[in-house]
Amino acid sequence: MADIHSLLPAAGASLTDGFGRQITYLRLSVTDRCDLRCTYCMSERMTFLPRREVLTLEELYRLSAVFMRHGVRKIRITGGEPLVRKNIMSLFDMLSDHLRNGELDEVVVTTNGSQLSHHAKPLYEAGVRRVNVSLDSLDPVRFRAITRWGDLAKVLDGIDSALAAGLKVKLNAVAMKGAFEEELDGLIRFAHGRGMDLTLIEEMPLGNVCHDRKESHLRLDTLKQDLEKRYTLTPLADRSGGPARYVRIEETGGKLGFITPLSCDFCASCNRIRVACTGELYTCMGKEGSVDLREALRRDSSDEQVSSLIFGAIARKPRGHTFTIGAQDVQGIGRHMSVLGG
Repeated sequence: MADIHSLLPAAGASLTDGFGRQITYLRLSVTDRCDLRCTYCMSERMTFLPRREVLTLEELYRLSAVFMRHGVRKIRITGGEPLVRKNIMSLFDMLSDHLRNGELDEVVVTTNGSQLSHHAKPLYEAGVRRVNVSLDSLDPVRFRAITRWGDLAKVLDGIDSALAAGLKVKLNAVAMKGAFEEELDGLIRFAHGRGMDLTLIEEMPLGNVCHDRKESHLRLDTLKQDLEKRYTLTPLADRSGGPARYVRIEETGGKLGFITPLSCDFCASCNRIRVACTGELYTCMGKEGSVDLREALRRDSSDEQVSSLIFGAIARKPRGHTFTIGAQDVQGIGRHMSVLGG
């Protein structure tokens, strides 16, 4: 029988899947909780996880360190809403050492912006330089309807605080048929007028929500064609380590990104994995399978044994997702976005 140590990944070995894609980007969810209930993301009456099922901040850091030893260079902290996690700044402080010594290229945050006014300056001091803020409407009434009880003024204040602290802010908006299409020009002017990029995201069939996705789904290739009737869009080669493809709007000088998981395959160059706040490792947002890392962490397994679980999961990473939203059918998965970390 082979020595167990001969089966463990070598120190410093890179995470490469069966299709030759090197994994350098970790999306790390720190909580399933959120102070909003966006209609495309969560049901109104969510049942959140018991605290004992959620990784501690120390466990989240330990996992991050294991991934860094095997080539992860970028970590995105997500939720739920990550900034509602108690003592969350301690995790950023622990990761900041790795930014300073060059083991990490960047730590970024995806947030709904509601808590950003309190955290913007400490985030910058911990080495964070970029944040993504989800903002689907500048109309306070529609914003409240989308988020079910969100306060647009708090989010705008958070954005102002982030910019004042020196953070680069990118806005994310989920594209849906209807009022969004009428508001898009205003979102573009708002973002680009403040030096912020804007990324549009196709709605993905994740979780059970209160509307018919066949009716709300808006293809971004169709939306882009509509934008080209009134703007000059210049394709850019920019990449941020994620799935967005960018253009520059010549009339505003700003960047507009498109994330198109349904109308255009974005899986071919996938370099990312997701770890849920429970320690479940998902190698693909659009597949049900996962690997439990929490049990290994809590039974005092060595870092090498945790690495072995990770390498096994990466070896089985699929070529791509199977999401579809058609006129007659929606093929998705039952997990809500908050489980996957956005």
